[in-house]
Amino acid sequence: RKPMPIEIRVIGSAEPYATVAIRSQITGQLISVNFREGDEVQRGQVLFELDRRPLEAALQQAQANLDRDMAQATNAAVQSKRLQELVDRGIAPREQADTSRTAVTALNATVDADRAAVENAKVQLQYATITAPIAGRTGTLMVHEGNLVRGNDAAPLVTINQVSPVSVAFAIPEARLPELNRYMAQGALHVTATPPNDDVPSVGRITFVDNAVDQNTGTIKIKGTFPNTDRRLWPGQFVNVVVT
Repeated sequence: RKPMPIEIRVIGSAEPYATVAIRSQITGQLISVNFREGDEVQRGQVLFELDRRPLEAALQQAQANLDRDMAQATNAAVQSKRLQELVDRGIAPREQADTSRTAVTALNATVDADRAAVENAKVQLQYATITAPIAGRTGTLMVHEGNLVRGNDAAPLVTINQVSPVSVAFAIPEARLPELNRYMAQGALHVTATPPNDDVPSVGRITFVDNAVDQNTGTIKIKGTFPNTDRRLWPGQFVNVVVT
């Protein structure tokens, strides 16, 4: 007699730890693609650059409108102050002072709207440079330099999958759930995943247990996270999973 490990052997599938479909938020001509499809990219790396000239012109126009309206608001405030002094001295009617103050308030509101337009133009200009939101491996490049890119198009420019770490999803029978929960309460449970025709398993740990049993199959979904620094596991690949 000796202690024997309890093993649950199932078939699972590898999934990217995170996946992002890169889309443009503005419409413009694509002038630069700074990677090759299949490359490993880092978070914050510049992937695409769109034509900035129309956006820079729009920003300059918005800034000019702001400067013009600020000058008018300043002049209106000075005139309103002078008119109020005349009213206090009994030279000018009070209605003119009220009208002048209303004009100042309206111009100040216009200045606030112009500031918002400038900030919006700056944001639009930032959208001309598309960076990678996560580190990962790029897939098929859907557009090339010179193409017209439309804002929020249905088809992404490229998809990035994070493969290190990587997730492996599998399901276990609901009858094994109590013992799984019992051992998980004692500490992290290790799980191995072995690709087909491979004898070296990758080792990870269980990081997710679904919040409900699938009544159609009588199983519950589990996920394990693997460092996958050697890239032995690939998203979409079926693997042999062993939970000990």
